[in-house]
Amino acid sequence: MLDSLEHYHALAPAIAGLLLLALLAWLADILVKRIALGVVTRIARRTRSHWDDALVESKVFQRLAWLMPVVVLHYGITLVPGLSDGFVQVVRNVATAWTALAVSLAGVAALDAVNRIYEQRPESRERPIKGFLQMAQLVLYIVGGILVISALIDRSPLVLLGGLGAMGAVAMIVFKDTLLSLAASIQLTSQKVIQVGDWLELPQYGADGDVIDVALYTITVQNWDKTITVIPTHRVMSDSFKNWRGMTEAGGRRIKRSIRIDVNTIRFLDGQEIERFKSFRLLDDYINGKQAELDKYNAAIGVDRDSDVNLRRLTNIGTLRAYIVNYLRHHPAIHDDMTLIVRQLQPGDDGLPIEIYCFANDTNWVSYEGVQSDLFDHVCAIVPEFGLRLFQKPSGVDVAALAKRGDSH
Repeated sequence: MLDSLEHYHALAPAIAGLLLLALLAWLADILVKRIALGVVTRIARRTRSHWDDALVESKVFQRLAWLMPVVVLHYGITLVPGLSDGFVQVVRNVATAWTALAVSLAGVAALDAVNRIYEQRPESRERPIKGFLQMAQLVLYIVGGILVISALIDRSPLVLLGGLGAMGAVAMIVFKDTLLSLAASIQLTSQKVIQVGDWLELPQYGADGDVIDVALYTITVQNWDKTITVIPTHRVMSDSFKNWRGMTEAGGRRIKRSIRIDVNTIRFLDGQEIERFKSFRLLDDYINGKQAELDKYNAAIGVDRDSDVNLRRLTNIGTLRAYIVNYLRHHPAIHDDMTLIVRQLQPGDDGLPIEIYCFANDTNWVSYEGVQSDLFDHVCAIVPEFGLRLFQKPSGVDVAALAKRGDSH
């Protein structure tokens, strides 16, 4: 009993010292987190610069605050009496490992802050650095992990680094996607292939929308239906995709759509119709110029004007094409400096396609669809003025009307 009392009496200074050390570490933690961090945050909010705000939002100072109680434990443990050298060394090793962890995580957070600051600059859309920063963060994680393990086992980090050589083949397999993504990120950034804000279309991944994030491992696309598609970076570079950025930069969005004309309504124009079309402001120059060209041709080959078969004459379909061309050239929403064609495509059992190929000068989706719709509203409505009829496959109403007509006869 006496030996036990003497033993507890010998341990009392050590226990008291450990309790006092733990209290000091706790007070240091409270002092830093509740007072110092509060002061730093208030100062950052009041300054005009953005870098200190980014450091606060990325929690760099919070992670550095972990160092204060660890420093107290690391240096204070040697002052506690009655502790064995082995116990002191274990505590110091744990404190060193915790310090390495805190510094590594603070470095990772600082890189996040760098990315926040850089994304506020205009050139960040063209040359994002998020992928490179994420690679640097990965290196920090690896270095931090090595330092933590070496501190806990009380060995030099060089010992662990020497063992990494033998694990190189395994690491290549484990980090295969990371290495491929790094190479893809470098290619994306250097060549400006994909930027935040680009309209990207990858049907094989179900992605069709705006790029909202370009990272080391993934490219995030917000589709037009507001869903999110996340695609591995190296997959994007290895597969084909369509980037609509060129359309936006060019300032014109293509309109390529056809109307189909019933071939049974295509014919030559008579004199009365020609005179009527001369009253069309968009056709006046065309009618006069074309008539002069045809008269010259017919006179050159010596064809009798009463022989309609041998004469070159104006047609209603050609006059319609000329009208549409002039209509597009005078349209304020059609780009003047880009390709403008109104052409015939191969006729088939669904009529003669007349394709309109031009560019709207507004690349905004909503505005573009409005321009395209207004354009074809007018074209479809003007077709009957030329004695033509749009082709349309028979519907149930047409069949019923035909049957009713047969019954009446």
